[in-house]
Amino acid sequence: VHPNVSQGCQGGCATCSDYNGCLSCKPRLFFVLERIGMKQIGVCLSSCPSGYYGTRYPDINKCAKCKADCETCFTRNFCTKCKSGFYLYSGKCLEKCPDGLEANNHTMECTSIVHCEASEWSPWSPCTKKGKTCGFKRGNEIRVREIVQHPSARGNPCPATSESRKCVVQRKRCQKEGKGKKNREEKRKKSNKEESKETRQESKGRVARRQNREQRENNNKTQPKKRKAPNKEETLAPVDTAH
Repeated sequence: VHPNVSQGCQGGCATCSDYNGCLSCKPRLFFVLERIGMKQIGVCLSSCPSGYYGTRYPDINKCAKCKADCETCFTRNFCTKCKSGFYLYSGKCLEKCPDGLEANNHTMECTSIVHCEASEWSPWSPCTKKGKTCGFKRGNEIRVREIVQHPSARGNPCPATSESRKCVVQRKRCQKEGKGKKNREEKRKKSNKEESKETRQESKGRVARRQNREQRENNNKTQPKKRKAPNKEETLAPVDTAH
């Protein structure tokens, strides 16, 4: 028997009392007891709080406590999140993960062990020595591969991602870069020199022709003009044909 049972309650209560709070809830709400000091007060909620799970019955919906090691649960025997110091595995909270699994301190779950995986080796590089591919007989060649899956904490570590081995090549001389550059520079200077020589010759020829032309013009100006010789026909006397 609850004293002061009332039908006009607030906060989702269907029935309530001044001393015990909610006694029953409206449809679809969950009834849960909350401890306040030494007293428990009934409240009605739309969902159960952390550490509780909900059960539905024809006459009432209740919130029941999860196991002591569960922070949240779906049912009493199925946890969804564990309290600190425990790892979740298949709905259970364990202090130590089973064999073949490892503890993930970030998610606080027992997860499968992941081993490192690497790609296939690349082809061997050309045989080199001190960064050159000529001028030697014995050198080194390398090949590389990439990590495609990094390991978990207890997984197998990754192997080496590069390998080197000795190699032998047919000795050949290196073309000296400085000498080749010098030859190209000499060819360019020679070409420019020949072009300059032809240009100077053409220029001298033009100057000489201009000077000759000016000399002829000066000579023509200084020499007296020659009188034009009369024609023979003009010097002969006219013939009298009357006799």
